[in-house]
This record gives sequence, C-alpha cells and structure tokens, in this order.
Amino acid sequence: MIKFNYLKLSNFKKIRYLINYKKDSTYIIFLHGFMSNLEGKKPKAFLNFAKKNKLGFLAFEYSGHGKSSGKFTNGNISKWSKEAEIVIKKLIKKNKIILIGSSMGSWISLNMFKIFNKQIKGFLGIGSAPEFLENLMWKKFPREMKKEIIKKEIINLKHGEHEYPITYQLIKDGRKNKILNKTILKKIKVTMIHGEQDKSVPPNYSKKVLKIFKKAKKKLVIIKNGDHSLSSKKWLKRLIKELSYII
Repeated sequence: MIKFNYLKLSNFKKIRYLINYKKDSTYIIFLHGFMSNLEGKKPKAFLNFAKKNKLGFLAFEYSGHGKSSGKFTNGNISKWSKEAEIVIKKLIKKNKIILIGSSMGSWISLNMFKIFNKQIKGFLGIGSAPEFLENLMWKKFPREMKKEIIKKEIINLKHGEHEYPITYQLIKDGRKNKILNKTILKKIKVTMIHGEQDKSVPPNYSKKVLKIFKKAKKKLVIIKNGDHSLSSKKWLKRLIKELSYII
C-alpha cells in the first residue's frame, strides 16, 4: 500500500505527494503531465526503483490535479512551476536531484533549472511537451474556436477519450513560459525518451529539448511502436534502464 502525504502551502492549498525520505541521498523527482496524477504506473515504478537503490524519491500533484486542492481551470504553467519550487525546497532542501518530466512535466522540469541549477544532476524526459499550449493547441485551433475561447474564456477540448477544459488564461500564461529559446550550459546527462507512435506530442519535441542543452551528455531514445504514456511493463523497464544510465 502506497502512503500519500499532504503539504499545506496556504490556508486554501494543500498538495498531495509521495516520498521516500533519504537524508543524504540523491533524490529522483517525478513531475507528471497535464491533467494527470500519481495513480499511474510510472511514479510507482520510479518509487520502487528508488527504494531498491537507496535513493530519495519525490512526486506530487499540482493544484487542480489528482487529490491536491484547487480547481484545474485556475492553474497554469507559472502556478504549477511555483508549486514545484516550493514543494522541492520544503521537502528536498539541499540534496542533489535528478528530474524526470513526463509530457508537461518536462516543461515544468526545464523551469526548475533556473532555481535548482546547482542541485540538478540529470534530467530524463518522457514524451516531452514544452510550449504545447501554443504550438500543439492554440496554433491548431480553427478561427471559430479561438473566438469562442477569447469570448467565453474557456473551451472543452476533446482529445481521444478525454475532455480537457482549456482556459484562455492558461494559453496566455504559456506564452510567458517560453523555454525552447533558452540555453542551459550545465554538464549533466540528459536523456529524452519518446514513443514513435505518440499521438499527443510529436517526437521532434524531444529533439527541441535536447537543443537547449549545449554542454550536456545528450541522448535521444525513440521507442518503436511506443505511445505517449509509455506505461506498459516493457516500456517501464526501458524507462528504468535509462534512469539507471543517468544515475
């Protein structure tokens, strides 16, 4: 049975998290994707790996996600990045960290480099989706849809079996969080993994992330027949293998 905890950030906000405390160890930090949570297979697989290898582990749900408080429609990249900063500072303190970003979690991970640059020892991206709000949503919306979201400030977007409430403030905030034009000079191992059959985020997004890192030891892994989540037993094994390489 996995034990979740809650961190109170204010009188109105509490964040649900999962941790394996290791006082002087490196911590693996898992940042989940858009409208995702910690109930999936990836955080549990990484937690088990951390326990077996005597490493620290932290994963948490941004506000409006999973069992964390708040409304999803009030959130945006700036707010979720700020929450990540606060949670990491409170729970990890000065320990070294390896970031794992899944989909939107990669965007938030990249935002963490300006705050925790000295502590970050490696970065693993899974189906990375930086700047997806502008490039994969807004730019592809038909004119009528854009008009509707500007007028009503929200639109319900169907994608596969899911429906996403997309607010105009979320789109606008994404523009303030441009990352693909930035440069990171840290000499670390950076591995991007992407499913060849990813229907949500094209694999070239992982290539775009690698271009940001000018001095890192870079690796791109394209999983044949792989989907966006890469959560099957076979693919989880590959994710663990790539995480071991970074460590």
